[in-house]
Amino acid sequence: MTLGNRVPGLLAYAGGRPAGWCSIGPREQFAALEGSRTLTRVDGQPVWSIVCFFVPRLFRRRGLLAELVRGAVRYAQQQGAHIVEAYPIDTQAPKLAGKRLTGAGGYMGIASTFQELGFVEVARASETQLIMRYTIR
Repeated sequence: MTLGNRVPGLLAYAGGRPAGWCSIGPREQFAALEGSRTLTRVDGQPVWSIVCFFVPRLFRRRGLLAELVRGAVRYAQQQGAHIVEAYPIDTQAPKLAGKRLTGAGGYMGIASTFQELGFVEVARASETQLIMRYTIR
């Protein structure tokens, strides 16, 4: 699906069925992100942003989040991106320690998954939300 020439996200399939979705694109294409008071730009570098995920309960806990992130980075690289940014929840933060995310609580991803894939924390938007980056070499 495209909006004009814009691809709004990527789909993951399992057994021929849609199993997950990830939104990715140049940061400036996300008006809510650009206008956010907490997720402000770290610097003036052009970045592609991974802004949200959806994985139905049936497909959770199968490593799909990591596969969606890998696919998003590959797609961004194919489009000429050099930096991919994400805004995941830090489930290890004291405020969240020992708690399970419920509902859509992890819709922006989980920090530990991004860390495992080579993303680094560049800022904290809040006590529980990070701004992380992956530099494409």
